[in-house]
Amino acid sequence: MKKAKGYGFLIVLFVLVISLTSWFCDKKKETAMVKKRPSNSFVVSFDSSLVSTFYAKYPKLILYKKQVNELYEKNSFDFIWYDKKGRKETADVIYNKINNLSQEGVQAKLPYKETVDSLLQKATTKPDVDTELFLSNYYFFYVNKTLQGIDSTKMKELEWYLPRKKQTYIGYLDSLLIDPKLMENSEQHISQYYKLKTVLQKYRDIEQKGGWDSIKVPIDFKQIKPGDSSEVVAKIRTRLFLTGDIAEDSGRQLYGFALQQAVLKFKKRTGYTLDKTILPKHIDEMNVPISQRIKTIIVNMERCRWISPELTKAKEYIVVNIPSYRLNYYKEGKVALTSNVVVGTTMNKTVIFSGQMSFIVFSPYWNVTPHIIKTEILPEMEKDRNYLAKHNMEWNGGAVRQKPGKNNSLGLVKFLFPNTNNIYLHDTPAKSLFTSEKRAFSHGCIRVEKPRELAEMILKDDPLWTPEKIDKAMHKGKENWYTLKNKIPVYIGYFTSFVDEEGNIHFYKDIYEKDEQLAAMLVE
Repeated sequence: MKKAKGYGFLIVLFVLVISLTSWFCDKKKETAMVKKRPSNSFVVSFDSSLVSTFYAKYPKLILYKKQVNELYEKNSFDFIWYDKKGRKETADVIYNKINNLSQEGVQAKLPYKETVDSLLQKATTKPDVDTELFLSNYYFFYVNKTLQGIDSTKMKELEWYLPRKKQTYIGYLDSLLIDPKLMENSEQHISQYYKLKTVLQKYRDIEQKGGWDSIKVPIDFKQIKPGDSSEVVAKIRTRLFLTGDIAEDSGRQLYGFALQQAVLKFKKRTGYTLDKTILPKHIDEMNVPISQRIKTIIVNMERCRWISPELTKAKEYIVVNIPSYRLNYYKEGKVALTSNVVVGTTMNKTVIFSGQMSFIVFSPYWNVTPHIIKTEILPEMEKDRNYLAKHNMEWNGGAVRQKPGKNNSLGLVKFLFPNTNNIYLHDTPAKSLFTSEKRAFSHGCIRVEKPRELAEMILKDDPLWTPEKIDKAMHKGKENWYTLKNKIPVYIGYFTSFVDEEGNIHFYKDIYEKDEQLAAMLVE
């Protein structure tokens, strides 16, 4: 019996030791643990359940929970913002960037800023779970606001169908933790973003100094011509001096040569006809508040965030900017051709999208769309039974088409980048429209002022085509399709402000009224 009792005591003791060992192990899982690594460094981990606890305490950051979980699952829930010396330099760089979000044109408020300020002021080398998770959430807050932009699910609402840039910000953080200086990389966005950022600071400086006063004119004001003299001229001089259109503000009331050049520069920047006469509409443009100009810059910086810098590295590509009514053809990174264009009306908006130009069609037919047949052609045919013949049109298998020729609505050539929107570039016989300041007249397609020059530029390196052959094909009167050997990317965009190569900011009318919709999405 005594022997049996002895065995019983040993068994109880053994069970007790096992239980205590298990209890101590469980307690270690609830707290940070030091794990030794072969590289003589060390890593500190925390319990994964503390992530959910964090969001229960700070629900305003729940938007970033999925990204944060992915980040720590990848890193086995190791502390990533600390090393054996304490908090890493990248943490402070990130937080400094977040505290200067306005420089990036971001207006969002930072959740729990006072709490984080308090945590980061503590000079400690000991890892803290709340500080760690705040830094991770703030990192995703920063990259989502400044690099990614608004959620891609809102693109359809904004009628923006250009491809969005794609990037994994978890992988990007790995690089930043090694080298925080990568935060200053100027290739995160297309170059236009950084140009707008520079002008944004300039305009904010002007705003801090009081902005500009509204120029008041007499009730019977009609115009100012070169050589005129008035108080209004002096006010215009002061206004244009503030935005750098004229080098100095002499206070003179005479509308002389220097101010005339400044007015031409201003008109060029705002999309007006380049003459020296100052009309009420030009005064109205000068009177747009600086706060509105700043908002426009911010909105267009956001649009820049959506575009991958890789797009602008293509050997050649074509960009049409709807608000500026302008086409630019880029080759080897430089503008090879610029042309005015006519775009869709507000009822027939030109779509913001991209495609691959694949065909040039010389002496094209115009295949009239069913909508135009129903709303325009048939009503005219009821008035005049010879309407089709008078307009060089014919029935074609139940549809209507206009025969090739100089009066064809598509002109003498069209450029196709197949798409479901049925939008393309084309010539037009209505050349006078290109002299208008507002050029939103089409059914959605894009009319090009320099179609022949565009065709020659596209086919410049093709031995099958000479300028003479292009001209002959355009005037042959017989439709001729040519398949391009190399497809050319075409991007139809919507930017209401743009900085040119000389650093001058251009502002364009928001013809489709898209700026306010986007601006509302950017304010939190």
